[in-house]
Amino acid sequence: MTYIQRSGGQIALLALSIIGAAIAIYLTTVHYENVPLVCSTQGFIDCARVLASSYSVVPGTTIPITVPGLGWCIVSAVLALIGWRLWPERRSVRVAECVWSALGMITVFYLVYAELVRLHTLCAWCTVLHVIILTMLLISAVQLQQPEYDLEVEAEGEESLELKRVKASNKVR
Repeated sequence: MTYIQRSGGQIALLALSIIGAAIAIYLTTVHYENVPLVCSTQGFIDCARVLASSYSVVPGTTIPITVPGLGWCIVSAVLALIGWRLWPERRSVRVAECVWSALGMITVFYLVYAELVRLHTLCAWCTVLHVIILTMLLISAVQLQQPEYDLEVEAEGEESLELKRVKASNKVR
């Protein structure tokens, strides 16, 4: 049961990473390719104003903030894949996911501050990505609470189950 919970959390993290990457790619293409922006451009929700502001680029560069955001999503997806398929029993993967999500949230705090306090407007796309990052932090924090012992016992249980299957198949022969 613990494996199902762990893999479910990892799958959720992977799915959220992919959705976040898709949003980052879309906003990057809006920046570089003049792709139409599907968002409100009037009132409190004004994506165009946020994306045209000085806060929409990495400070001191002309690189849109969505490029490092895309990189963040890719790293998150890789961590989720590792935690799901390669090393589901390793606590270090769960710690890395939690730390990475916390770093993402620090960036979110800065960007929300820039939007609300400096620009007095919000970008709907950015807000969706910020909620995704918060959700990922919460999922990774919950997964981090799972004791290592449960993972080891489950791994041993899976090995025993596999041994039983091998023995059963040998008896049939």
